[in-house]
Amino acid sequence: MSRTDATLGRLLSLHPKLIDLGLDRVLRLLEAMGRPQDRLPPVIHVAGTNGKGSTIAFLRAFLEAAGKRVHVYNSPHLVRFNERIRLAGKLVSNAQLNRALEACEEINAGQPITFFEITTAAAFKLFAEVPADYLLLEVGLGGEFDSTNVIDHPLGVVITPVDIDHQAFLGDTLAEIAKAKAGILKRGAPAVFGRQRDGGYTVLTRQAARLGIRPLIAGEDFDAQAEDGRLVFQDGDGLLDLPPPGLPGPHQYDNAGLAIAAARHFGLPVSEMHIAEGLRRVSWPARLMPLAGKLSALLTPGTELWLDGGHNAHGAAALAKALGALQPKPLALIVGMMNTRAPEDLLAPFRDLAPTIIGVTIPGEANAHPAQRIAEGAAALGLVADAAPSIAAALRRAAKTGAGRVVICGSLYLAGQVLHRNGTPPE
Repeated sequence: MSRTDATLGRLLSLHPKLIDLGLDRVLRLLEAMGRPQDRLPPVIHVAGTNGKGSTIAFLRAFLEAAGKRVHVYNSPHLVRFNERIRLAGKLVSNAQLNRALEACEEINAGQPITFFEITTAAAFKLFAEVPADYLLLEVGLGGEFDSTNVIDHPLGVVITPVDIDHQAFLGDTLAEIAKAKAGILKRGAPAVFGRQRDGGYTVLTRQAARLGIRPLIAGEDFDAQAEDGRLVFQDGDGLLDLPPPGLPGPHQYDNAGLAIAAARHFGLPVSEMHIAEGLRRVSWPARLMPLAGKLSALLTPGTELWLDGGHNAHGAAALAKALGALQPKPLALIVGMMNTRAPEDLLAPFRDLAPTIIGVTIPGEANAHPAQRIAEGAAALGLVADAAPSIAAALRRAAKTGAGRVVICGSLYLAGQVLHRNGTPPE
């Protein structure tokens, strides 16, 4: 076991719950650390249900194309914890991470605190110590009581589309979930909202109005769409004719548009040339990602292999739409899921594509759905379904179906396992 893994294991034991939303514990630790959250570069805070990571990836690409040093905080990681913390463009080193985690552990002195809270405090320590021009900060869960919500004066706030997810923590209705996301809005900080459903739109705009914020809203104040193989963006300042996003799928035009709107509204020092270069160079692993390597060798030559980490109904709908836009080929989905969501809800958007579903149990995850439960959920929707004992076995079964396109999907935890086994971990 590495020094990092040993420390992370100890931090996991400091609180009986993995998730316990609230700010008291993290604020207490940050206070004892000298409030590193007050010494950060300008912060863009991003919340929402889906699209947070992709929107941040676009913003990072724009800023780095302009020569800026960018910190990034994302979660969860896919293969290594280091993926959560990017310092001035590079993933945190083991030595930097170990020093920060152990310093937080010592200052915390065994007091109750969740894993996400203490590791977020470690990230803030690193972000405060390493010079950079901007910090792109992704909310972990919700917003109002998320550990990242300790920034008093962000440069700007982005809220991506809000949908039903994490009901056990955020509430059963869209309005309740939107209220939690709206908690990151701050008086005096400009805001940009992605395209919202009616219930979420009302809550978000009312909270913005209470704080004196006039947000830019997708579909009202700006829009981005595909036209003749290009991305056309339009807002109150005019129209941009840009290259298509480097991330595949129609939904990435929306995410790219949201990032462009934020860059312009927040006054980031990026030109049309920087935005175009960022669209070309953007990278975000496990989001409709073509996969080559060890695992593709288990399929019939010429078969496409894709990986996607979408893990809720909204993300599944986006994936189904993206697959439907591709040249039709016989489709097999290898699906692994956590048991916080029903397989039927995630699989329903794929019915019109008539895929073969092969369920797998996510290796090493105690709260994963058994492969057979996923297959049963698919069969209940009228889909051809099977269960496999491993990812490799699932790929071999997919090959026997005659599929020309195989997509591994359903969970970021599964995506991480796939990248590890494929020998292609994120940078």
